[in-house]
Amino acid sequence: MILRSSLRRLKNLGCFQIPIITHFSSMSRAISIDSDISIEGIGHWDFHNEHLLFDKSPKWDVSEYNHLLFEYSRDNLNIDALNLFKCMHSLGVLIDRSSFSCVLKVCGCLLDVVVGRQIHCQCIKSGFFEDVSVGTSLVDMYMKTKNIGDGVRLFDEMGETNVVSWTSLLTGFATNRLIDKAIEAFRMMRVDGIKPNPFTFSTILGALADDGAVKKGVQVHAMIIKNGFESTIFVANSLINMYSKSGMATEASAVFYGMENRNAVSWNGMIAGLVTNGHAVEALDLFYRMRLAGVKLTQMTFVTAIKLCANLKELTFARQLHSQVIRHGFGFDHNIESALMVSYTKCCQMDDAFKLFSVKNGGQSVVSWTVMISGYLQNGGKEQAAKLYCQMRRGGVLANDFTYSTILAAHPIVPLFQIHAEVIKTNYENAPTVGTALLDAYMKNGNINEAEKVFEIMDEKDIVAWSAMLAGYALVEDTEGAVRVFRQLAKEGVRPNEYTFSSVIDACNTPMAAAEQGKQLHASSIKSGHSNALCVSSALVTMYAKRGNIESANAVFKRQKERDLVSWNSMISGYAQHGYGLKALSVFEEMRRKKMAMDCITFMGVISACTHAGLVKEGQSFFDMMVKDLQIPPTMEIYSCMVDLYSRSGMLEKAVALINVMPFPAGATVWRTLLAACRVHRNIELGKLAAERLISLQPQDSAAYVLLSNLYAASGNWKERAKVRKLMDSRKVKKETGYSWIEVKNKTHSFMAGHFSHPLSDRIYMKLEELSIRLKDAGYHPDTNFVLHDVEDEHKETILSQHSERLAIAFGLIEASPGAPIQIVKNLRVCGDCHTVIKLISKIEEREIIVRDSNRFHHFKGGICSCGDYW
Repeated sequence: MILRSSLRRLKNLGCFQIPIITHFSSMSRAISIDSDISIEGIGHWDFHNEHLLFDKSPKWDVSEYNHLLFEYSRDNLNIDALNLFKCMHSLGVLIDRSSFSCVLKVCGCLLDVVVGRQIHCQCIKSGFFEDVSVGTSLVDMYMKTKNIGDGVRLFDEMGETNVVSWTSLLTGFATNRLIDKAIEAFRMMRVDGIKPNPFTFSTILGALADDGAVKKGVQVHAMIIKNGFESTIFVANSLINMYSKSGMATEASAVFYGMENRNAVSWNGMIAGLVTNGHAVEALDLFYRMRLAGVKLTQMTFVTAIKLCANLKELTFARQLHSQVIRHGFGFDHNIESALMVSYTKCCQMDDAFKLFSVKNGGQSVVSWTVMISGYLQNGGKEQAAKLYCQMRRGGVLANDFTYSTILAAHPIVPLFQIHAEVIKTNYENAPTVGTALLDAYMKNGNINEAEKVFEIMDEKDIVAWSAMLAGYALVEDTEGAVRVFRQLAKEGVRPNEYTFSSVIDACNTPMAAAEQGKQLHASSIKSGHSNALCVSSALVTMYAKRGNIESANAVFKRQKERDLVSWNSMISGYAQHGYGLKALSVFEEMRRKKMAMDCITFMGVISACTHAGLVKEGQSFFDMMVKDLQIPPTMEIYSCMVDLYSRSGMLEKAVALINVMPFPAGATVWRTLLAACRVHRNIELGKLAAERLISLQPQDSAAYVLLSNLYAASGNWKERAKVRKLMDSRKVKKETGYSWIEVKNKTHSFMAGHFSHPLSDRIYMKLEELSIRLKDAGYHPDTNFVLHDVEDEHKETILSQHSERLAIAFGLIEASPGAPIQIVKNLRVCGDCHTVIKLISKIEEREIIVRDSNRFHHFKGGICSCGDYW
């Protein structure tokens, strides 16, 4: 006790006289100890006073010094431990292997490789370099100080290794995120006949969890059982962690409930695993069981439980936990404070979150600032978030990667280029989260080039960055860009996850996307085991529905074990767009029976189904259900659907009355819908009004001019039609050219009315002539009212016969496989005469023909169209 009390009063000890060397090869030479080299953080020592002090104490042998050295190390008094070791060296105590092993551990804890190298020299000089315990401590020290190469070389030079040595090497690789090397070291260890101990298993399980290598983890689990370590608490805890990180909550639960003894780490790990895997209710139940079991609640317990409140948006429970936190003395713990703030923001209690934030009295960290900024953004407060960000910067708090990733969502309140400049200046541009947020912001801003530049310069592209880039291409409907990036991802060996597949499948929804591309991606998702993930299956339902394959969409929908709102809405809208109104309503009724939540998109699909099926009363009933029963405020799109419902049925006055009572000014979509109906029903006065309103909103959009022009033409008012065309010319408004596309043998062919640019034009027009004869034999008479040109009837018939969709169908009949369905896409609406012709062609050719025009899908089969002629 005299020695201990004396040493505790020694705060400033002397200096080692040990040279620093950098190469192991030079360590075998004689080492001079003449130079004075200070240990970092330790002052110079008064040798005279040192000797006076210890002259008054009994003579201690090395074991007693080691005992005190171990106590300092155990209590994390690392500087004191170094002071004691220096004292031992200065007093000439014969330092043994235990002394070296302990002090090297201290150097590792302090991350002080300089002193570690000095002690390494002393080990060589004292002849302990070959000792396995000292060598192991040296490996551990170099690994902890991130000198991986030195650690590996030293391990290779060790004459003897044991399970502790191998475990130190494994731990070093795992800690430094060298997962592949850790796995290889574990394999080599067993090849060398070294039997892993519980610490080895715990380490390798942690590495496998971080790498997502769950298949290898299962094999290691079998080895653990074989070696009889499954009852070791920290090994079982590592298994829980691995299974939880791999999304295998059931397996993690099996390990947890199979444990004979559990500690707080076991409970916390299991609860956190359930939260991470979306099993919030089960996690809440386990938290209550933990309390009933009398397990002491730790800081980690409270953090996890508060995160659970955030996920469940359980405000009352969050407040109760807040009280418990204060009661247990954790009120000023930064992690708990941040978790509480997050919970309050998720529960939309920004005032409570801000009070907690303000109590810090200037002690706010970048984490707390970021939590508040994120909270305001989540609750629609872009202005408050931007203001808080500016306050943070003025207060001298430096933003980190999470801050930049968060504030980028405040665009355009916060200038995107300005934040990007700050990111570059602070060297965060290569941080995966910041790069991902930047490219996402640029994509949403429509700036694809800048997004691509950000993506290219990212040094480390994680799967989130790849998925964000794919989602960006899907947002701008760039299928080719998305597929190119997906192939690049596969080429670089990155494993796509469910969100990656969801994003790239979404990019295949566009009319110009290759039909086979979506099917290939579906096959890839099945092969990778992600096809049943909710986001992937929902994306597949949407993709197949939008690509004209409503049967495949329904097949995926039926196979879904769980369905989200996207799945239901896609199926309802899909059936509606394909003309299967009654099937759409059937899905809607099933959705109601299951008491699923609905939104505006649900009712847009339902009302659209009623519109295309001519079910006006039913559509009105669903609109009333949405507004009165479910109290969902109707959007502009909903009103547009209702105007379309009334207008198609000729109830133009009712459509106008609805427009007049809308709570906001009618948008372009509403007036365009009304104008199109006026053309069909030849209501010139109302058509003029709708056209004027539409032109005032979108003066450069050709739709208003063309529809009004066609209305005059259909009424035979060629003089007024000419005025509209002249107005278009003076304003330099160009009519959109009509095109039709067809994909045959993985190649897309485009056609324009009356053109002969296709290599097979001669054969196509010969086929049209043949069809013309057969159509007339079937009783077809051209409806020249759909030719809106002031020309002779004979010329009108020629114009009709050469519409782009007919050219595409003729090509399909020539080139497509016999009996295979023919699917074409048209950028404009199919005219009534072509609609009649295609019905007849489907009958006389005995082929199913699917046409997607600007308005909907038409399935022609056996002389009947799925739209029921409500085209």
